[in-house]
Amino acid sequence: MRYIKHFFIAALFLFQVGYSNGQTLDARWLHSINTHTTPFLSHTSTFLSNSTAYIAVGVPVILLGAGYLSNDQKLTEGGWYVGSSLVISSIFTLSAKYIVNRPRPYITYPNYFDPRGLEGSPSFPSGHTSLAFSTATSLSLYNPKWYVIVPSFTWAAAVGYSRLNEGVHYPSDVFAGALFGAGSAWLTFKLNQWLNHPIQRVSRHTLKWVHHHHS
Repeated sequence: MRYIKHFFIAALFLFQVGYSNGQTLDARWLHSINTHTTPFLSHTSTFLSNSTAYIAVGVPVILLGAGYLSNDQKLTEGGWYVGSSLVISSIFTLSAKYIVNRPRPYITYPNYFDPRGLEGSPSFPSGHTSLAFSTATSLSLYNPKWYVIVPSFTWAAAVGYSRLNEGVHYPSDVFAGALFGAGSAWLTFKLNQWLNHPIQRVSRHTLKWVHHHHS
């Protein structure tokens, strides 16, 4: 439980830092990224933003399909784990969006940013970044090899940057989205471990009970 408490405290801290009144450091940092760009960065950011959901959903679908077709239990379990992490991350992120209800930066500062695409949902936290970091973290926990970890987190960080380059999120939105995504994947991983090892769990509790009553 203490990890869940720390997770939400960190998210609230990021929100408090980024949501104070006036022309915040958050807004100035976003302005420098959004307005100082290049055609290559703009096109790449648009592609990353538009493809994030397809990649995030496609990864567990591919793992599940390959696992069931080849009768590979490890692939199947990985597909269900990555998919369940995405679901939990999406629930946390959407709940936070509508509880906080932070306006998009181009709404709060209509002439300060150059948004490339308008979004219908609130700003905090970044849903695209949450999806990307949930996918990267769950893949890395499922298969902790450098050739999985490095590309996964490079892609997730690039997605986060793309949301800034597009001018649709504050940096605090992106950091919080990364926290929600990675935290959801980690919590799901721990929950799966707890559910999949009931015998070990009962044995530990039994040993504690025996030790307590015989000490």
